[in-house]
Amino acid sequence: MHNAVPAPQLNALSTAARQQAVVAALLSVLPARCVLSDAEDTRPYECDGLAAYRQLPMVVTLPDTEEQVIAILGVCRELGVPIVPRGAGTGLSGGALPIVDGVVLSTARLNRIVRVDAYARIAVVQPGVRNLAISEAAAQYALYYAPDPSSQIACSIGGNVAENSGGVHCLKYGLTVHNVLRVRVATIAGDIIELGGEALDAPGLDLLAVLIGSEGMLGIVTEVTVRLIPKPATARVIMASFGDVVTGGNAVASVIAAGIIPAGLEMMDQTSSRMVEPFVKAGYDTDAAAILLCEADGTHAEVEEEIARMTAVLEGAGASAITVSTSEAERMRFWSGRKNAFPAAGRISPDYYCMDGTIPRKRLAEVLTGIAQMEQMHGLRCANVFHAGDGNLHPLILFDANQPGEFERAEAFGADILALCVAVGGTITGEHGVGMEKINSMCLQFTRTELDAFFAVKRAFDPHGLLNPDKAIPTLNRCAEFGKMHVTAGRLPFAGLPRF
Repeated sequence: MHNAVPAPQLNALSTAARQQAVVAALLSVLPARCVLSDAEDTRPYECDGLAAYRQLPMVVTLPDTEEQVIAILGVCRELGVPIVPRGAGTGLSGGALPIVDGVVLSTARLNRIVRVDAYARIAVVQPGVRNLAISEAAAQYALYYAPDPSSQIACSIGGNVAENSGGVHCLKYGLTVHNVLRVRVATIAGDIIELGGEALDAPGLDLLAVLIGSEGMLGIVTEVTVRLIPKPATARVIMASFGDVVTGGNAVASVIAAGIIPAGLEMMDQTSSRMVEPFVKAGYDTDAAAILLCEADGTHAEVEEEIARMTAVLEGAGASAITVSTSEAERMRFWSGRKNAFPAAGRISPDYYCMDGTIPRKRLAEVLTGIAQMEQMHGLRCANVFHAGDGNLHPLILFDANQPGEFERAEAFGADILALCVAVGGTITGEHGVGMEKINSMCLQFTRTELDAFFAVKRAFDPHGLLNPDKAIPTLNRCAEFGKMHVTAGRLPFAGLPRF
């Protein structure tokens, strides 16, 4: 290291002097094009998709190579500077929120598709490759990458690994963790390790699933090997209409109970379908209180049989109308409406707050009823769109940040939704991660012993706590303060839940 300032001395410097020292150290190992420090240049990195939380980065680094990633980690390790890894910035939980005295390490320039092996049905890609680009590269072999988040046109595979992203087809084909075979990771110590492998099994400890979903707290992913699957011969979608959300929620459980695993099973309430339809013109039934989108894929014979079975189940569960896509264009319109639900919210509300919790399918109707009651309690509207098949909710809480107190009410509304998810046997996140947004809710989800176990894993990979610190895992003090804060009118909501 050239002209490095020892960590104790660095901490004693003023903000400007500290930034100057860190930039100088980084420029000793990186080209100037890879280091951003002017406010004008770093401003685009002040938040991820959770734009309500912002922090201007001290420095942003944009490595071109794995060697440069290792060099950045070396500088930060020697100086004791925290590092926030960042992919495409589409995350919705504040996982890429910068730290005031830290370095943002963006993997956007590591965007090369290393190879696509049609015989092994794998693709080896760098972390900055867009999710959709993998399927585009594999299309010539009639293969694709199954996990398809709504942001797939922009989100990167490195970010998908960090958050264990899902998508509308995760019910049948699984989340990121089920479709990634191997990751290559740079550790804070400057080593390169490989977890998993291209074969069905790999020697050693099974740490691949520990890394996937770890939100950048354990290492920097520099390469990913994903599983590709054959593109189905055909696919069709049922749009089923329901007179109320309770009947629609119960219909979801009926489909799964009938032994049917659709390629996709999504639900939207009337608020959602009415905000999306003018935006996308998907052909949704906007008179229905709720609609289900149920997809069958496979051979022509398999699809026809499954469509008939699902139609019978949905009609028996109380569907008031059934529409089946008759062309690929119509099928894509149905899904386009669902995938554009978030941006369409801007048509009816100045701002929205997207939550992410998961519940048992059989509790869907109960939770939707609870959310409706919370709308009245908090004085805010909520549009419900979610991966109904696996119980992954994405309530969109609508508010106006220009109105004093509305964002705080939206945050409280979201916290109550997550508390309800836990109370019915669910979890506080399905695919968006914890980040900064849900760190308090972790205190409801896990015991102190469990949180200590999470910290032990963190320390094993990052003993000095430099990788994305103060996110995802709450401290004992934070849980104690949250327990005091989460009181309304002298009582705790969902009083049967354990608190610390």
